[in-house]
Amino acid sequence: MIKVILWDIDATLLDFLAAEKAAIRFCFHKYGLGECTDEMLGCYSKINKGYWEMLERGEMSKAEILVNRFKDFFALEGIETDCEKEFNDTYQVALGDTICFHDNGYELLKKLAKDYKQYIVTNGTFVAQEKKLRKSGIGELVDDVFISELIGFEKPNPQFFDYVFKKIGHYEKDELLIIGDSLTSDMQGGNNAGIICCWYNPNHAEKTKNVKIDHEIDNLWQLEEILKTYE
Repeated sequence: MIKVILWDIDATLLDFLAAEKAAIRFCFHKYGLGECTDEMLGCYSKINKGYWEMLERGEMSKAEILVNRFKDFFALEGIETDCEKEFNDTYQVALGDTICFHDNGYELLKKLAKDYKQYIVTNGTFVAQEKKLRKSGIGELVDDVFISELIGFEKPNPQFFDYVFKKIGHYEKDELLIIGDSLTSDMQGGNNAGIICCWYNPNHAEKTKNVKIDHEIDNLWQLEEILKTYE
């Protein structure tokens, strides 16, 4: 029987792309960089994804990826500026200003809280996630929050999950389920930890990584039916 659910935040419970778009456009205005078009945002998202994957593989520190992604983005777009660090600092705070739940996820968290222990497991920065958790109300619904920046290890590193397991108390591996959108951090992390993995894949993306996925859903509420199969 599943007793514990480990939730990712960005692009799982919350619509990260909506927050990203609003935050970057706010920063472009603040720093006088002109218009940030949808095409430019698409370019940034690809650069950003590549940098986060480097972080997950342990190839670069978080401090490096946060600034270098904007350096690459500005260079590619021909934007002459040296405000990358200040831009990122403002961006981190602004990310928490736009709260959009996927699939009315707040109500799902609230409902599941009656029967399951629920924890947040995220690689996002403390500044961004603390604000999101507070403004969204997620922080009040879950039993605890684990942010990689504070732990010192990123998903999918097994040491991240070792820390989580020590904090939440003893459970058998088949009593824990992780749900997230990322194959490289959430699903690979779940594999490394030996727990049940549920891939949230609302856009029906192709499975590009050789990881074990126990369940795949395109709506968060499908998790209810999955949980029933373990009762």
